[in-house]
Amino acid sequence: MLNWIWMGMIVVGIVVAALLGRLAGGDGIVVGMFESIEVAIMGILLPLSAVMMLWLGIMRLAEKSGMIQALSKIIAPVLQLIFPQVPKDHPAMGAIIMNMAANILGLGNSATPLGLKAMQELETLNPHKGVATNAMCTFLAINTSSVTIIPATAIGLLAAQGMAKPYAIVSTTIGATLCSTLVAIIAVKVFERLPMFSVERAVEKRQRKEVSKEDASSPVKEEEEDEKKLKPLGTFGITAVIAIFVLFAGIVALEARPDWRSGIQETLGLTGVVEQLNAESASLEKVDTEKTGVLRWVMAFSVAAIPFILFFFIVYAAIRGVRVYEEFVEGAKEGWNVVIRIMPFLVAMIAALTILRNSGALFILKNALGSFLSFIKFPPDLLPMALMRPLSGSGSQGVLIELLTNPAISETTKYTAATMYGSTETTFYVLAVYFGSVAIRRTRHALAAGLCADLAGVIAAVVICKMVFGG
Repeated sequence: MLNWIWMGMIVVGIVVAALLGRLAGGDGIVVGMFESIEVAIMGILLPLSAVMMLWLGIMRLAEKSGMIQALSKIIAPVLQLIFPQVPKDHPAMGAIIMNMAANILGLGNSATPLGLKAMQELETLNPHKGVATNAMCTFLAINTSSVTIIPATAIGLLAAQGMAKPYAIVSTTIGATLCSTLVAIIAVKVFERLPMFSVERAVEKRQRKEVSKEDASSPVKEEEEDEKKLKPLGTFGITAVIAIFVLFAGIVALEARPDWRSGIQETLGLTGVVEQLNAESASLEKVDTEKTGVLRWVMAFSVAAIPFILFFFIVYAAIRGVRVYEEFVEGAKEGWNVVIRIMPFLVAMIAALTILRNSGALFILKNALGSFLSFIKFPPDLLPMALMRPLSGSGSQGVLIELLTNPAISETTKYTAATMYGSTETTFYVLAVYFGSVAIRRTRHALAAGLCADLAGVIAAVVICKMVFGG
């Protein structure tokens, strides 16, 4: 499924960008793609490697000191119902607990290394390498449902815009994230029983692929046998190749003759869309996130959680007789190797997401669904947030800022957008990073369950915020 979705995002993005004249330029897909993958490596992965070394070192101290085992005994009975395939005394259970705790406290990127550690431990229980287990899919679904108590970033953005009660979204976020988590667990348990997502089917596909690779790489003595290995193009293949060249020629023509593109845009009724996209790109501004009043205490709790964890874990390990420095270094060594494994998966996903976002395809979809959304009482202004949040963290933050700075949008809609941001997660990023860390290519039902959780979070955010804020 992920193969087709990834390819679809790129193909749709390029075609739409060609029609709207967004191939080149600062807001185009080409510049945006290269900038995004550079940011992904230099701005995400490298800082993540440092954070990962820190937290994996702390995790090793927690393991050696027996703290994770103690936490597992307390919480494991509940998690055993969700992860029946994981033994209650297995290190994976402790890593899952630590990751969930970090997410609940709103520790942001600090939760990622703990999640990656959990994935590595779950991989040790995996009898079919390269194929996601039920426990892995469940863990990913819960992560994409984004169980959060303190949505610090969203609160800060609301406060910066002078909203009356920025901290009020704590309650709405908890309600929405509980709904999304519940749906995630139900969805992943239902999907894992469907034949189309079965382990056997995924293993069979992987084995067929491996056999074909072995056949392709095995030496053949006769030249005739070598030629027989190549699958003939056939009518479909030849047609597809011609279509690709025709499409490329059309894109070149649209770039060479803007007047042709303008004529096509006018014929398809896209002129207004282009003008609005250009206006939106020019109006996006960065906002400050000063903390005042009650917000200061809410944010302080989240910030203080990290130093407390570091202090407590190190001191506790030392008390238990663990050589804290040596064990920390041993745990930290794993961090860089994990980052190297993640890198190709993250670049592939970020490139596709940027192409789709910068092309204007999401904007067109918003306009196309406007009437339907009004009919089902879903604010059309929130559609970009609902669509962008599973795709891109920075993109969805940009959408949130644009909504908060727009005086024409109601306060209820702004609170709802902030609740959506705080109660949902960048599903595609999470899947790419977590599965990439253990070289899982057959993700089975993880994506479907994650998207169900996102949809539930969006719907719950709208309903709960209407009840709390009115409108």
